[in-house]
Amino acid sequence: MIYKQLGNSDIQLSEIAMGCMSLTTNDTASQRLLQTAFEKGITYFDTADLYEKGENEKLVGTAVKAFRKDIAIATKVGNQWRPDGSGWDWNPRKQYILDAVEASLRRLQTDYIDLYQLHGGTIEDSMDETIEAFEQLQQEGKIRYYGISSIRPNVIRAYADRSSMASVMLQHSLLDRRAEEFCVPFLQDQHVGILARGVVAKGLLADKPSAAYLSHNAAEVEATQEALQLLSDTDRTSCQTSIRYTLASGVTAAVLGMRTLSQLAECVAATDVAPLTPKEMSLLQQCNQAAVYTQHR
Repeated sequence: MIYKQLGNSDIQLSEIAMGCMSLTTNDTASQRLLQTAFEKGITYFDTADLYEKGENEKLVGTAVKAFRKDIAIATKVGNQWRPDGSGWDWNPRKQYILDAVEASLRRLQTDYIDLYQLHGGTIEDSMDETIEAFEQLQQEGKIRYYGISSIRPNVIRAYADRSSMASVMLQHSLLDRRAEEFCVPFLQDQHVGILARGVVAKGLLADKPSAAYLSHNAAEVEATQEALQLLSDTDRTSCQTSIRYTLASGVTAAVLGMRTLSQLAECVAATDVAPLTPKEMSLLQQCNQAAVYTQHR
């Protein structure tokens, strides 16, 4: 496993990271999966208070308790469940964040959160208030670092200008290269860590049949799948080639939703296969037209 520093923090995290949202409600199987992930070298586990109304945090907290000090736990805040459970509302206000972190700490069974992330956000939010909350929690030792989970260039730029955030989680894959146009180079220049989600595009870059995805129709997705297959062999699967593409695109870590032990093994092995050559990167980039963000500029 390869380990990298997350932005301007002192967190060293595995370049293959565990996205916990997709874990099943089978506690025994999910706990085994998380423990095996650690044994295979994964040291970054990402959850959110939104997932399963906090039950996902409880699951993660229980599973990693034995090796808590050897890993980085990340969770998110900003989506407040309604009292009747009918849905959630956006709430990035300071007091809500200060209250929500206490509940997350209890569910995760820990005294501190390594990376606390704002789970969304728009340019209309009271960012200074949100940043005040994160800075206060950092000073109190309840969180080590903070970041945002956003794909909006204007929000990313504003937080980079006004805060000491350590990271941005954004969507990136061979079928979603929007971040390459502005976000990735900008964040690299700002020394902010980049966490990529959606790396295998809901399985379309792994083993699922072609289907429309974002701005790409099914035929374009199929052409991308064929390009992946050309660069894959017995030593590197399409899934692993997809992961290597994202890792070669400037991100710190690929946060992957792995549901089974076999998926875990395949994803972890991506760190050991040969990196993509410049020629292979070019071939993959030519297989579809990269989109750019047209909103939230």
